[in-house]
Amino acid sequence: MRIIGNLIWWLFGGLEAAIGYFSGSLALALTIVGIPVAMQTFKLGLLCLWPFGAEVKDTETLSGCITVPLNIIWIIFGGLWACLMHIFFGVLLAITIIGLPFAKQHFKMAGLSLAPFGKDVTLDL
Repeated sequence: MRIIGNLIWWLFGGLEAAIGYFSGSLALALTIVGIPVAMQTFKLGLLCLWPFGAEVKDTETLSGCITVPLNIIWIIFGGLWACLMHIFFGVLLAITIIGLPFAKQHFKMAGLSLAPFGKDVTLDL
């Protein structure tokens, strides 16, 4: 069922969104300063590429003190708009019964796009 959900997701915009996140990640990785942000947009691209069966978890690293300032900078410079976009499309999809599983995936992406530092995406292929 996950494969069918992901294929439908790809057909109706998920693949384009993932390509957008990956190209943004590549553009950010070209600069030295943008590499940490590029890693976060890559996570968002992975989640956008394979949302059904993916899980967002808190990381178990010792860099907990730096994640809060980085998430605040992330929210100021675009994370809020990405989160609001995913919430908007999630609400639109939640209006119909057929769109509920896809709305759930948008809400999952909204949570990650609001504060990606300190989180990890695991794919269940």
